[in-house]
Amino acid sequence: MCKKVNDLIRFPFLASLVTVAAAALIVPLARAQAPSLDEQLAAQYKLVKMGSDTSGYSVVDKGTLLAIQKGGILGVPYSDNSILSTKYENGTVHSPSNALSKTIGFGMKRFGKEQTTHLFAVGDKVYPSKIEVNASKDTVTIGIVACDTCNKTDPPTYNKANVVFQFPKGTLASANAGTVEDTIGQLLAVSTDDSQQGGDQGGQQAADQGNQQQPADQGAQPAAAAAQPAPQDQPAPEPASIDKGMTTDQVQAALGKPDKIVNLGSKQIYVYKDLKVTFLNGKVSDVQ
Repeated sequence: MCKKVNDLIRFPFLASLVTVAAAALIVPLARAQAPSLDEQLAAQYKLVKMGSDTSGYSVVDKGTLLAIQKGGILGVPYSDNSILSTKYENGTVHSPSNALSKTIGFGMKRFGKEQTTHLFAVGDKVYPSKIEVNASKDTVTIGIVACDTCNKTDPPTYNKANVVFQFPKGTLASANAGTVEDTIGQLLAVSTDDSQQGGDQGGQQAADQGNQQQPADQGAQPAAAAAQPAPQDQPAPEPASIDKGMTTDQVQAALGKPDKIVNLGSKQIYVYKDLKVTFLNGKVSDVQ
């Protein structure tokens, strides 16, 4: 043992090799334990899968449904080879310049096609089609494709666009996924109401059928209907109140089970139909 120590002292080069070898083993282990920002965002946002046949493009597999919170995102039909990028920085949407749109339109005319653009409205539903993280430029780019069935677009065009989220210089490399998702949510918030359209239609059909049967039932027992006492007005239930510092159990008791739970270590996000509750160390820290 003493001989090995003496060898390291006599030959510093051997000591350097030992240090480098130890570091080479430790670094991969540390990386394996901590998922990258790309991996964390990929786990949060499922990408849409598109397909095409002779009738055109269609959604093969739905992605995470997002609701647009601010206007200014400019897109083009999915069939166009070009794509426009909208920048989001410091809470402001920067739409593509008119010059760029006209340049793309001029290029499309050379191929005998007319360039059409679409300005997404607040509340429009879209799917994410790609997520790219560029730490050197402090940007996260999310490609989006319109959910035409949600937006009741007929005929479908599946308008698409790129949204570039610009973060302060030098911050993205050390930013956690929760902070990045909060910024994305300011413009593209997670939504869960893509299935309401079919349910509403079914409910309306049932109501129509009930209305058609109602006159016959009323004619059969007019006396019984008149004899029934009028229902007393019931007091309106108290609205659910969410306060800062409430626990997860208290929030679920007030709002019910969330549609989605995002776990980020000490930070949790409960996603409901029309709001998002953020917990820090098990207590409410923010509500959006």
